[in-house]
Amino acid sequence: MMKRDECLKVLARHVTDADIVLPVYSAAFDWIDIRPHPLNYLSHGAMGLASSHGLGLALGRPDRRVLVLDGDGSLLMNLGSLVTIAAAAPSNLYHFVCHNGAYEANGGHPIPGRDRVDFCGFARSAGYPTVHEFSEIDTFEQQIGALLSAPGPVFADLKIASGGPQERDYSRLHGPHVRQAFREALAAG
Repeated sequence: MMKRDECLKVLARHVTDADIVLPVYSAAFDWIDIRPHPLNYLSHGAMGLASSHGLGLALGRPDRRVLVLDGDGSLLMNLGSLVTIAAAAPSNLYHFVCHNGAYEANGGHPIPGRDRVDFCGFARSAGYPTVHEFSEIDTFEQQIGALLSAPGPVFADLKIASGGPQERDYSRLHGPHVRQAFREALAAG
């Protein structure tokens, strides 16, 4: 089992200034501390919609790599997006699910089927051509470069431990300056 922040630090070393990253909920707070950037699309509050937002951005901006940092509880709310993503087959979409078995941002309550849910199985049966599962940080670190070089859509289930308490200053996610910076950075490229 990996720690989310350690996993995201490994990923951050492979993200370029041209990449769009969509982190949600607990991953969003970790990500903006690890890699603050105007092309972080912070859709916090849109539980379940990160994969749909990511698909829209990937289709609308095929010139940019789009990385979705989804939560397991969030993805459960929008499993149909997996089929839609696989059918659209955007070669620039990389979908990561932070799988800790809990609605961590909402009190740590267990997700339904936490001991049985198989996100990689969902992604495979939906038609994702490339599916990975990681539970060891060393393996993730060894393979992330190749994963991000493969054509998408790519799905990766990141088995992580639930994190501890976080500083949750929502103005860092929702402030008008955040949306304006994203719009300007997207238009500049």
